[in-house]
Amino acid sequence: MHKVATINTRIEPKLKTRAETILRKVGLTSAEAVRLFYMQVCLNNGLPFEVKIPNKETIKAMDDADKRKTLRVKSVDKLFEDLE
Repeated sequence: MHKVATINTRIEPKLKTRAETILRKVGLTSAEAVRLFYMQVCLNNGLPFEVKIPNKETIKAMDDADKRKTLRVKSVDKLFEDLE
């Protein structure tokens, strides 16, 4: 699908800077964030969800998963045994 529609908006410079700092941390450009928001509005038929910067524990868990530093178990029963 061709991307030919344009959205122009005026916002406070401080708000733009703060938002773009957060978007960079989650790996999105402003344009990607707007498109994502619009897609979710359509899918949910309303305002969709809350997006936040992950906390330190979540960031570490995602980093560990990317590096394959995760717990490997042979069964669900073994997983729950290990968690106790």
